[in-house]
Amino acid sequence: MLRIKPFRALRPPAELATEVACVPYDVVNTAEARGLAAGKPRSFMHVIRPEIGLPDSTNPYSDTVYAAAKANFARFQKEGTLVRAPREGVYLYRQRMTLLGRTVGQTGVVACCHVDDYANDTIKKHEKTRPDKEDDRTRHVIELNANAEPVFFLFNDRPEIGAMIARDSGADGAALYDFTASDGVRHTVWECADAGAYVGAFANVPVAYVADGHHRTAAAARAGAVRRAANPKHTGDEGYNWFMAVLFPASELTILPYHRVVKDLNGQSGARVLERLREVGAVTKSSDPSPGSRGSFCVYLGAALGWHRVTLPAASIPMNDPIASLDYELLADRVLGPILGVGDPRTDKRIDFVGGIRGPAELERRVDSGDAGAAFCMHPVRIDQLTAIADAGAIMPPKSTWFEPKLRSGLLVHTLE
Repeated sequence: MLRIKPFRALRPPAELATEVACVPYDVVNTAEARGLAAGKPRSFMHVIRPEIGLPDSTNPYSDTVYAAAKANFARFQKEGTLVRAPREGVYLYRQRMTLLGRTVGQTGVVACCHVDDYANDTIKKHEKTRPDKEDDRTRHVIELNANAEPVFFLFNDRPEIGAMIARDSGADGAALYDFTASDGVRHTVWECADAGAYVGAFANVPVAYVADGHHRTAAAARAGAVRRAANPKHTGDEGYNWFMAVLFPASELTILPYHRVVKDLNGQSGARVLERLREVGAVTKSSDPSPGSRGSFCVYLGAALGWHRVTLPAASIPMNDPIASLDYELLADRVLGPILGVGDPRTDKRIDFVGGIRGPAELERRVDSGDAGAAFCMHPVRIDQLTAIADAGAIMPPKSTWFEPKLRSGLLVHTLE
């Protein structure tokens, strides 16, 4: 069963929350991070992407970068940008946004999870991690002595936890933080009056699933192992045995697709690619670039050809195989490899990934500008597909899920001591 515990957070004063809060480190590159933090000395981006304050030529994995992260984190505490909560607590974190013309939202429980639950698969994974990114976040945790950002978990709905969340998130006036960010997402955080009730309720939850933050979760576990090995008096109660997460009921979450763009057409014309796609499935001209259902995708090969929908024969999809039946896997096996010559999508530099929040217009821009030869608009993965894959101990293709809204970093920080 899942273990959670309250923690004594570092957090900004309410009046500074909007200045401190920022998007997660892995949804922006260095240039974008630098732009978001420009003129904002209290932005938590200075802690999670500290290279933004260093020369452009700085290696993002150099000692200087981690030293800057540590110095900025210390400065935030010294200046009162982050202050220690008066007691250990469990929090609720609600987000609301308008997405594709409708209001969506999610409310999760912020607490610490145990690193051993990650090791023993009580916390289940569905993605492989890249060694360089995992090494980076592990060192970041160790240098700061803190989990700077929460990871994003989901669990199968339980009525008793849902009732507690509904009860404790009902009063906006009692919120610790309540603000709307520049992207239109409203963020509200409450401290729960009875942390022990949540600890007890989650003790009946058999498993949780990593939704977003595989590298941060792996890094937290590795950092805990490093500290454990260095402590001859280890008891299991130390702060390094725990890491910060937001746990959301599965029914609350919204998964968007992760689209694909390919740099070139592998020496072929767009018309020839369409011919070859007709050998894969039914191809129809489409004014709507969004796939209608599983087993289909839309392809854009430039303004002259426009969008086409490709529908794979239903009988050809192995629905009893949770991986082989994924649209991303079908696209890779039947189109990206044999038609466009794309190799391993984890390493092939000819393929790139575009989060669903950016929409088909971004795919068209990439192709029309010459940055890409083809773009594929995908159908989103369902929650039950994700959990089935994790339960089977299998690994999804890279960049298969894009959750919205994204958590903000800097509102709550867990220190290891």
